[in-house]
Amino acid sequence: QVQLVESGGGLVQAGGSLRLSCAASGRTFSSYAMGWFRQAPGKEREFIARISRSGAITDYVDSVKGRFTISRDNAKNTVALQMNSLKFEDTAVYYCAASARVVVGVAGYDYDYWGQGTQVTVSS
Repeated sequence: QVQLVESGGGLVQAGGSLRLSCAASGRTFSSYAMGWFRQAPGKEREFIARISRSGAITDYVDSVKGRFTISRDNAKNTVALQMNSLKFEDTAVYYCAASARVVVGVAGYDYDYWGQGTQVTVSS
C-alpha cells in the first residue's frame, strides 16, 4: 500500500504558475505509475496527466498540453505537476494517484491509491 499527500495548491491570478507536489510513502514508489486528476465543482473528475514508472513516458489531456508538466523523482518518492499559464477553468481540487497495474489508462479506476487533494483556485 502507498500513502499519497499533495501540497502546493493555492490562489493564483490567471496567467500565473503553481507547482503541485505529491509525496508518497509505503511500498516502493518506482513500482507505481502516477497520475494527476482534478475535479471542479459540479463536474466529474478529469484526468490531467500521467507518468510512467521510470518517468520516461508522459501523457496529458489536450486542455493542459504545453502548459502543464508532470515529473517524478523516484529517489525522493515524489511526483510533481508544474502548472503554467493558468486559466480560470483550471480551478479545481487536484489529486495525485498511483497505479500498480501493468497497463495504466486515464480512467480513475485504473488507479489504486489516491491523495486527499489540494485546492487550486485561479482568479480571472
